[in-house]
Parts: sequence; C-alpha cells; structure tokens
Amino acid sequence: MFIGDGCQIGDRVVLYPGVYVGEAAQIGEESVLYPNVVVMNRCVIGKRVIIHPGTIIGSDGFGFARDGAQYVKIPQVGIVQVDDDVEIGANCAVDRAAMGKTWVKRGVKTDNLVQIAHNVTIGEDTVLVAQVGIAGSTEVGSRVSLGGQVGVGGHIKIGDGVMVGGQSGVAQDVPPGQIISGTPAFPHREWLRTQAVIPRLPEMKRALTALEKRVKALEEKMTEK
Repeated sequence: MFIGDGCQIGDRVVLYPGVYVGEAAQIGEESVLYPNVVVMNRCVIGKRVIIHPGTIIGSDGFGFARDGAQYVKIPQVGIVQVDDDVEIGANCAVDRAAMGKTWVKRGVKTDNLVQIAHNVTIGEDTVLVAQVGIAGSTEVGSRVSLGGQVGVGGHIKIGDGVMVGGQSGVAQDVPPGQIISGTPAFPHREWLRTQAVIPRLPEMKRALTALEKRVKALEEKMTEK
C-alpha cells in the first residue's frame, strides 16, 4: 500500500493491500478501496464509496494533437471527483480531466470494465453496465441506464432518465426520458420492429427480384402491342 504526501483520509476508511493513493488525494469517511485500486494525485473520493479491485481513478485522459506525422501529448491537468455513495466495479478506468474535472455524481453505480473518459459528467443515480465506454466531454444525466457494451460518442448530452439498450452506439444528443437501442441508436420500439424484419431480408429480396422480373416482362409485352 502507498499513501502519498498531503492526502486526506477520512474516518473508518478501509484500504486493502496494493492500494495506491497519490499525493494530495482525498478519500471520504467509510469508503472502501479493494486490492490494487489506484487513486491518482489530487483526485477526490467522497463518503461511503466502494471501488472494486483493479480500478484506476485519475489516469491521464486520452489527449493528443497531431504535429506533422507525430502525435503530441496534451497535458491532462484536471482531476476526477467521485461523489458520495458511488460504487465502481472492477477494472474500470475513470480518466482525469484535461482541465477542470471528470465528475461522477452521487449514487452512480458501475459494473466491471467501464471506461469514463476525460471531462465526462455522470449524473446522480445513473447505472453503467459492463463494458460501457463514454468518450470525452460527454454529459450523462441523472437516473440514466446504459446497457452492456454501450458506446457513447464525445461532446454529446444524454438527458435525465434515458435508457439505452445493450451494444448500442450513441452518437447524438438524446432528450430526457427516451428509450433507445441500436447503432446508431434510435427509439427502442422501432428498433424491435427492425430486428424482427432483419431475418426475413433474404426472403424479401428474393420476392422483390421475382416481382421486378414479372413487371419487366409485362412492360415488354405491353411494348410489343
């Protein structure tokens, strides 16, 4: 276990073997960090937070700028703030902000293998199921549910109460209260109807080809007259 200079560790915090807490980090009372959790410098963990093994809070955001044929690293000087009563699964990554903060608000629950990129905000009581990936500077509202393997593009807003079906890709803003699925994501009921049609596409294609041939034959017959 390592605890850096200037850390603030609250009462009744439990730090398991292999935990790393960087310089000037803060961990609120009654939080539990399981083995091999990393909290990087200056990041803030609230009260009653549970972080499962192997998760990293405050790794650098993925920020690079192209300079000719090479990529140059953009310094990531912000922090991560995790509010009270959050639970983060195993082997997750919450990247520090380029500037300002990546913010996981009160009551958020994440499954394992979730990626939250730099400058993302996750609203209160939101649930992120396994293998969700959220790109930089996106705002996710409160009480949102993102199913397993959902991918969310950068610089968009997902409104309060939105539900996104598993393996969907979200590339545009989503108004509050929507239920969406698919890639690109669209209303869930329409997606269900689409899924019902897909297995029939080969049959429909054969029928359409046969119909085209019949129409062509009729047109040729009419032309002969």
